[in-house]
Amino acid sequence: MTGTAPSLPTLADMAHVIRSKNAGPTQLTIDVFLMDAAGYALAANSPAMSCAAVAARYGLPAQQVQRHLLADIHAIKYVLPRAIVAGSPGDGDVYGAQQHGPMLDIVP
Repeated sequence: MTGTAPSLPTLADMAHVIRSKNAGPTQLTIDVFLMDAAGYALAANSPAMSCAAVAARYGLPAQQVQRHLLADIHAIKYVLPRAIVAGSPGDGDVYGAQQHGPMLDIVP
């Protein structure tokens, strides 16, 4: 019998909130709130959720991404520079609210 292997859960499946927002005009924060302690532990320890891996998704050097682990609330916060200063010509997302998209399909 042939079939497809079950797909692994993505970050979007494991989190109840994934959001981005400005942290001033030159930085973004991406907040990931996992549903439970097990999901948090998996994500926090996953190489796919490291600063280097997230930086690669955004085309940045790893040293430009900060990661803050917030175990008590099952959350991971990333801080990274915006590609364009908020409100400058060419900025298509002045609030930084649509920048979390590259995180959704991560498989921790």
